[in-house]
Amino acid sequence: MNKSMLAGAVLGAVGVTAGGAVATYNIVSAPQYAQVLAVTPINEKIKTPREVCKEVPVTRKAAVKDQHQIAGTAIGAVVGGLLGNQIGGGTGKKIATVAGAVGGGYAGNKTQEHLQNSDTYTTTETRCNTVTDVSEKLVGYDVKYELDGKVSKVRMANDPGRQIPVRDGQLVLADETAQ
Repeated sequence: MNKSMLAGAVLGAVGVTAGGAVATYNIVSAPQYAQVLAVTPINEKIKTPREVCKEVPVTRKAAVKDQHQIAGTAIGAVVGGLLGNQIGGGTGKKIATVAGAVGGGYAGNKTQEHLQNSDTYTTTETRCNTVTDVSEKLVGYDVKYELDGKVSKVRMANDPGRQIPVRDGQLVLADETAQ
């Protein structure tokens, strides 16, 4: 065998050995992935109370100055007495005057009471109540995946996409370059 053929055979053997080593290294050190089967976003309801105030009209009863309706009773009695005095004569006139005064006093009392109950005024008041706003916040993802023929679940902060990296048989759940 000549020298160039021997050198070619040695170089060929070294090349095949080196190529096999590189191929084996790539197979062994290549990252493995778990296959993602389903991703379900997990939302949390957040309730935020807040106070809502508004101006509302309010009708109130005016303050009563004569709570016993003395003015209405007195005016009614005088008017009733005068009208009763116009009826009849003698003793009948006196009875009619007294009856007119009593009836007029009662009517005047009730009229003043009705007027006082109807005497109102309207003002505005601030009325407040608490309402609750409801919103949703994304808190993570429930991920169903398959690794080595076994189906499992894990909760993750981010949507992993189609695959989850695996190192030494364990899922890599955090981006180690950010640490």
